[in-house]
Amino acid sequence: MIETAQAFGVDIGGSGIKAAPVNLEKGEFAEPRLKILTPEVSTPQAVGDIVRQQLEHFEVPESAPVGIAFPAPIHVGEKLGYMANLDQSWVGVDVTEVFSEACGRPVTVVNDADAAGLAEQRFGAAKGQDGLVVATTLGTGIGTALIFNGELIPNTELGHLQLLKNKGDAEKYAASSVREKLDMGYKKWAKRLTKYYSLVEFYLDPQLFVV
Repeated sequence: MIETAQAFGVDIGGSGIKAAPVNLEKGEFAEPRLKILTPEVSTPQAVGDIVRQQLEHFEVPESAPVGIAFPAPIHVGEKLGYMANLDQSWVGVDVTEVFSEACGRPVTVVNDADAAGLAEQRFGAAKGQDGLVVATTLGTGIGTALIFNGELIPNTELGHLQLLKNKGDAEKYAASSVREKLDMGYKKWAKRLTKYYSLVEFYLDPQLFVV
C-alpha cells in the first residue's frame, strides 16, 4: 500500500504497461514497478482493465494522485485525434474519461514523452537548464518533449519528422522497436539516431538533448 507522500504513476506503451508508486520528494520509485504486457488487441476497455489491476495490486488509496503517461497527443477535454501504437478504437475517445471510469477515481493523463521531459526537468538531467531542452524517448516509437526556460511546449510529436534522402518517418527508421525487429547492433542504430538528432538540431538548435 502506498503512503500519503506518494503518487501512483502508469506508463502505457505499445508493448508494455508499467506502473509503480512514486516518492514525490525524491522523484523515485517507492516500490518496484509492475509491468504487464500490452494486450495484442489494445482497446480502451482492455488497457483500462490492466490499469485497474495495477491500482489494485499496489492497494492505492483514494487520496493518492494518479498520473498516466499515454502514447499520443493529449488535449484536456478533447477526444483523441489519432493513434499510432495502440488499437485504432482509441480514436474519437476521451482518454482521461476512459481511465477515470476504469479506475473509479479522477486521473491525470499526459503525453508519455511530455511526462518524461517534465520529470527530467524537475528531477533529472535538465534540472536548472535554461533555454530549449529536447527530451526524447526511444521505444515503440520516438517520443519528444520540448521545454523552453522550464515551460513545457506539449504534444510536439517530433518523432514523425521526415528524414532526408528518402529515409521517411523518423520513428519508423530509428525507434528502439526497429532496432529490435532488425536485430540491429548498437553502432548501426547510433548512426540512424545521429541522422535524426542532427535534423532536430538543425531545426531547433537546443541547448540540451536528453535521451
